[in-house]
Amino acid sequence: MTYRVFMLSMLALVLLLSMLAALMLGAVSLPMMDMLHGLQRLFGFAVNSDAAQRAELILGQIRLPRLMMGVLVGAVLAVCGVAMQGLFRNPLADPGLVGVSSGAALGAAIAIVGLANMGQVAEALSPYILVLSAFLGGLLVTMVVYQLARRDGEIRLATMLLAGIALNALAAAMIGLLTYLADDATLRSLTFWNLGSLNGATYQRLWPLLFITLFIVFWIPRRAKALNALLLGDSEARHLGVRVERLKLELIACTALGVGAAVSAAGLIGFIGLVVPHLMRLLLGPDHRYLIPASALAGAALLLIADVFARLVLLPAELPIGIVTALIGAPFFLYLLRRERLS
Repeated sequence: MTYRVFMLSMLALVLLLSMLAALMLGAVSLPMMDMLHGLQRLFGFAVNSDAAQRAELILGQIRLPRLMMGVLVGAVLAVCGVAMQGLFRNPLADPGLVGVSSGAALGAAIAIVGLANMGQVAEALSPYILVLSAFLGGLLVTMVVYQLARRDGEIRLATMLLAGIALNALAAAMIGLLTYLADDATLRSLTFWNLGSLNGATYQRLWPLLFITLFIVFWIPRRAKALNALLLGDSEARHLGVRVERLKLELIACTALGVGAAVSAAGLIGFIGLVVPHLMRLLLGPDHRYLIPASALAGAALLLIADVFARLVLLPAELPIGIVTALIGAPFFLYLLRRERLS
């Protein structure tokens, strides 16, 4: 077994342990046997005990959809982070830093306020409207940042970060305006969603995220060799037979779609797309054939671990998970900036 295959196996094991922790720990802790009995009841096996019935209720209604959302959001954000870094050929590129997440958040916020004024008619369609609005917002910002940062066939880091700062500020101002105009119920929804959380996970909200994540996790690895070639530069990639402009459009569309789906489902959760690809690159190197699946596994595991921490640190209250990931990611980003300056 090669080193890279071994590391992928270890990441899969870490993800499995994280999933067990996410099912067992929370405001009400479930012993291992109660959790297993609850899962058996969920899958139709007859286990008759009060503890098993309570575990079935907790797992089926709260923790299982929350776990699934954490896995999907963490995986898609990490893979989109890899795609962004490949697109910009820069390890500091991240959907949150360059404004893509904020653009998706603005699109979702517009949809939330709009749906609040449409009553029960739009309730069944709300997950899909949220995803579409967030996708369009993220797509617009991604294309703007790419066009601003590109000059003479190269991506300028300073321009990219400045464009991200400006677009983040603009999106924050627009979200603030929508928050100011919203009624009390919509205001609570916007405020809690803006901090990022897996608390509102339901099976209905999972379906759009599931299909989009499966599509992206299947599609982007098919472009791994092309991404490897793109690291050499546009002209070199063309000489190797890569259709560069088509590849970039695919990466932009996939990133906007994935980030839009994640933001519409769980709110603003930052830095997963920055921290995870960096750590995986240190472990496995820059080869996207291994970097992409490793980032998907690690992103899912990291978000589940952050969610467990968010549940336990302020019992019985719950800390928004976006705060936890920011506390992890912001110092890491400052470290990366300092290393780039010294290199």
